[in-house]
Amino acid sequence: MKRLAGYTGRNARILLQHLSSITALFMETCYWIFVAPWKGKWPSGKEILRQMELVGVDSVPIVAFVSLFFGLTLAMLTSYQLQQVGSEMMLGSLVGISFTRELGPLLTGIVVAARVGAAITAELGSMNVYEEIDALDTMAIPPVRFLIVPRIIALFIMMPCLVVIANIVGIIGGYLIGRFSLHINSAYYVRLMFDSMVLKDVFTGLFKSVFFAGIIGMVSCYQGFIVRGGAEGVGRATTQSVVLAIELIIVIDSFWNAVFYFM
Repeated sequence: MKRLAGYTGRNARILLQHLSSITALFMETCYWIFVAPWKGKWPSGKEILRQMELVGVDSVPIVAFVSLFFGLTLAMLTSYQLQQVGSEMMLGSLVGISFTRELGPLLTGIVVAARVGAAITAELGSMNVYEEIDALDTMAIPPVRFLIVPRIIALFIMMPCLVVIANIVGIIGGYLIGRFSLHINSAYYVRLMFDSMVLKDVFTGLFKSVFFAGIIGMVSCYQGFIVRGGAEGVGRATTQSVVLAIELIIVIDSFWNAVFYFM
């Protein structure tokens, strides 16, 4: 029992240390994003554009691929039940609301966490292992400003854009099933879908995507900054980064779903 209590207490202390460290990193990142520009200390625009390409443009194919087939699958699984009650015309409404409110941002968050979050952690972790981050400190170049801020800003800008793409492609997937399997008139399908959707549906998904961007950016950068143990440590940190980011995305998604449900 004493050994178990000691193990639990040690884990609690480690967790508190990580929470304290990532909070400090988050506050410093907020300073460089929101306060430092007013003092003339702007982040590198060229680096932000490069990260936007890596985070957003390069993620479009996998986000579109996943969304298309998820839209097809969702439509196929629900169309049978809708036909049983004579409501197959509502397929467009179901797919549209499902993607804009939930599936679009959630699928995009998970895909970006797996693709971009892993890449960020591996890159920063390798720099940490080879003491490149310490070299930046030695040259009086703030690592947070140089390494983290451009990635965070790129995620904040590109995540909503990727969610819009996921929504459109997912809805197209549902439309293909409705048009060629259920033989629903295209104009009628689109009109019913837009009649059932409201601005709140679109806003909900885009709003959540901003939080997902922050989670992916902070978790992946923090894991990269605390890497220890060479190449093995980089691999371990990359795995932890992806798993933790996806878990937090699901938790935050559920939280905001509950908030918007009662609004």
